[in-house]
Amino acid sequence: MTSYDVIIIGGGASGLMCALQAGQRGRRVLVLDRSNKVGKKILMSGGGRCNFMNLDVTPDNFLSDNPHFSISALKRYTQWDFLALVDKHGIAWHERKHGQLFCNESAKDILNMLLAECADAGVEIRTSCEITGVKATADSGQRFLIDSSLGKFTGESLVVATGGLSIPTMGASGFGYDLARQFGHSVLPTRAGLVPFMFSDGFKAISERLSGLAHEVLMDNPRASFRENILFTHRGLSGPAVLQLSNYWLPGEPVTVNLFPDEDMQHGLLARKKSHPRSLLRTLLAEQLARSLVDELQALLWPAYAETPLAEIPDAQLLQIADGLHGWVLRPSSTEGYRTAEVTLGGVSCDEVSSKTMESKRQPGLYFIGEVLDVTGHLGGFNFQWAWSSGHAAGLVV
Repeated sequence: MTSYDVIIIGGGASGLMCALQAGQRGRRVLVLDRSNKVGKKILMSGGGRCNFMNLDVTPDNFLSDNPHFSISALKRYTQWDFLALVDKHGIAWHERKHGQLFCNESAKDILNMLLAECADAGVEIRTSCEITGVKATADSGQRFLIDSSLGKFTGESLVVATGGLSIPTMGASGFGYDLARQFGHSVLPTRAGLVPFMFSDGFKAISERLSGLAHEVLMDNPRASFRENILFTHRGLSGPAVLQLSNYWLPGEPVTVNLFPDEDMQHGLLARKKSHPRSLLRTLLAEQLARSLVDELQALLWPAYAETPLAEIPDAQLLQIADGLHGWVLRPSSTEGYRTAEVTLGGVSCDEVSSKTMESKRQPGLYFIGEVLDVTGHLGGFNFQWAWSSGHAAGLVV
């Protein structure tokens, strides 16, 4: 049996950040991961370039049943702190829209940086480790006993950095939630987040025909709106606007797509009727939208006037068409689920965890960090920032 000061279950972004921080304090740290290598979600993120942070981080970028919980950790380890670490390692990066930062070369740069920091701090990492049991002990010096496929380990502090249920092919599981319940914690209902929509009605055929087409829209529901691209796919709708809104979507409710967020189409169509009286509506709209999309909209919104010059379309009908272009109502049947979800909404209740240290309020020495907690960021590097900030907060005290 081997003893450590800190045992971290999960070698993802938050777990490695916690490990290097604790190791730098002179703590003897062991990271256990069930996969054959650590940091798999880091490597796949951002199309292999890793959207490792965002320049504009605020608490409003995060969803939680306890909306104030993330504030402390985010303030104490900011995006600028992580960027300083990236620059220290000479990793080249670039900014994309909305303050998103990506590696110039590869997501491997971020993982290698974390592993280098862990190695310098003496952190021990073991992979392909299945944990078969966790017990609290009466020994105040070694509070936890871990049974695993690699043997038995004891630790003074135990950090749960197991992530959520998203992308099970990368090794995701509900182990962290089960462990939280074992120690008396509440786990809020989980569901897939940052995930594409699927459809079972007539829109499914439309999305198949338009597969690969992207267009910038304003997409909303009663709780949120996002101005970003949507992407038509063989399965339904994806793209940044869809992924963002999926965090706020409830099964069965519609979403609305505004295809012309910068233009008053009621005024625009009436003006075009005067300036281009002999033109067909699809011809004019094809100047701003892909022709294939216009053809689908024509079949939906003005099939009876497909071959009618603008001058002959009644004003009332044009106003109704304009309303349809600004408010295309779609009804997703579901999301693609955890299979393609980037994050998991819900998780370990933040009410039972210290916002300063990430320590359990129910079990001394037990900590929860990263995605396993009920904190979910928007698309664009915010979930990584939560991993860095929460991992750092725990790493300072474990």
